[in-house]
Amino acid sequence: MNSPIQPPRKLRKQYVNNTHPLIVLKFEDGHEIKVYQNTGKVFDAWAGETVKVMAVFDPTSSDWELVEARKADAFDDAAE
Repeated sequence: MNSPIQPPRKLRKQYVNNTHPLIVLKFEDGHEIKVYQNTGKVFDAWAGETVKVMAVFDPTSSDWELVEARKADAFDDAAE
């Protein structure tokens, strides 16, 4: 007998940017979150979703540098 497929679960995660003037987190569904230097953001992501961490050195340029691609599960859990 087939077991029902479990939908992916939402995760509450956080990211802190201490190294670049601006980091943009790019999600698989296309939305983006900006994280300025010396700040952090809490966000929701799907378990197993890949998030691209992009460094932006010139906000007027579309030239962004890929810092890393990380699974949502690998980000730090958000503080309660």
